[in-house]
Amino acid sequence: MLKVMIVDDEPWVLEGLRTMVDWEKCGFEVCAEALSAGEALRLIREHRPDLLLTDINLPVMSGLELIAAVKETVDPPPRFVILSGYDDFNYARTALRHKVDGYLLKPVDDEEIEELLGKIRAIIHYETASRKEERKKHNILVHNLISRCVQGDWSEELEHAACGLLGLQPDTELQCILAAAISGSGTVSLNEGDTEGFPDHLGYVFQDPAGRAGLLIRSAGLSTEALEAAAAQVQKVQSAKLGVPVAVMISGRGNGLRAVQELYTQTLEVWGLKYRKERGGIFYYNDLRTARLSPEFTDGHFTRVLDEVKEGVPERIRAAAREAFAAMTAKRVSIDAAQAEVAHLEMTLCRSIAEMQGDPDQIMCAMHKEYGNLGGLTDYYKLSLYVDRLCLETAAYLTELRANNEGNTIYNVIQYVDLEFRSKLQLQDLARQFHMNSAYLGQLFRKETGRSFSDYLNEKRIEAAKSLLKRTQLKISDIAVQVGFSNTDYFIDKFKNKVGSSPSVYKNAHNNKQL
Repeated sequence: MLKVMIVDDEPWVLEGLRTMVDWEKCGFEVCAEALSAGEALRLIREHRPDLLLTDINLPVMSGLELIAAVKETVDPPPRFVILSGYDDFNYARTALRHKVDGYLLKPVDDEEIEELLGKIRAIIHYETASRKEERKKHNILVHNLISRCVQGDWSEELEHAACGLLGLQPDTELQCILAAAISGSGTVSLNEGDTEGFPDHLGYVFQDPAGRAGLLIRSAGLSTEALEAAAAQVQKVQSAKLGVPVAVMISGRGNGLRAVQELYTQTLEVWGLKYRKERGGIFYYNDLRTARLSPEFTDGHFTRVLDEVKEGVPERIRAAAREAFAAMTAKRVSIDAAQAEVAHLEMTLCRSIAEMQGDPDQIMCAMHKEYGNLGGLTDYYKLSLYVDRLCLETAAYLTELRANNEGNTIYNVIQYVDLEFRSKLQLQDLARQFHMNSAYLGQLFRKETGRSFSDYLNEKRIEAAKSLLKRTQLKISDIAVQVGFSNTDYFIDKFKNKVGSSPSVYKNAHNNKQL
């Protein structure tokens, strides 16, 4: 059940809205009420409502000022609906342009508020699902980015991506932690967001090519004692989960993305030299005093492959991949360096999918299921098969996403019309705004709504006019202008065709049911 909070300086309004609206039927429950904006701000932090229903005229701070304050202090903010008297009508219209989801004129019509609540409920559910999906996509990109760095894949492009995704700067101090079971078939698994003992947002989970769980942490300001306590928590929890001893290896400290592969190598050295002599525990690279290793790395061989994937022609994709592997063979690039290049290719393709609102996991899970971890592809033949399949599947998925995004564009157009229907809207202007051909936009609009653009626009305006006719004493000509009709006779003609009676007859005959 979604939570709604009501703010009004009139106690009888709060009572009426709370008791006479069937909130449960609309999918909401009233979690709090407030008589002032100050009280509302305090209660919002406590109850975190999904919807804030507020009067526009409040003492000391107006409803719009309250909304602005909430947006600054609550993330994500709730949805907003304002209540206003007719005198505030133009003020309320201005509010809609400030991302307010709707307004209700007093006295409130129960049918209108239920209809509005239904729309907002759908928006909230959609946005909640979208945030979860975006978080999932973000987590996949973060995992892939760190995994590429672990395998020695560094570039300025990757560093820029790390800055955007993780906020990592070249001077950000980092440490790498690797956790692995000493014996048995159990695999250590750190779930996304579960840094088990580390402060929130301090660690980024990844999995290395051998399936071991890793954690990249921001170590600046983290004391040795705090680090050891957090690592001990990881070791304790994972050992209990698997029923076998777990070793936790901790690297030295390094700065920026360039250091990630070196830090990971340090944990591998600890794993190779220490874990066989102990029954689990926490082990530090600095205690070993061993020299670090720097594997060979080259890049740039898959540039043309990426271009061909965007074009989507299978034969050209295969040809470009063959050329890339031929070039690496001629240069005698080591298999480790080749794996690193393929890892970078993976990350770039995943980013292209995510930028088009796709799910990279849809491709990567299938690839890993068939081919296993990239680190297990230990010769050029296996790598070439992997690259072929990866690129062909990605190209097909990108083509599908481009088609789907057309539907997303028309959805945005419809949302815009729903918000701005009172303004002077022309199909040609909308087409320019959304970078589409006007004739094609008209076809998409009819396909999506079942009506032409002009019919849809007139219906929205007439529904708004019906609401004004029920509760105001405006002249018919004034109502026509308010809802977007510049010609009163045209408005009357369209109203009669849609409703079956003239606006004046509708106004006189309607028995308004009010709270």
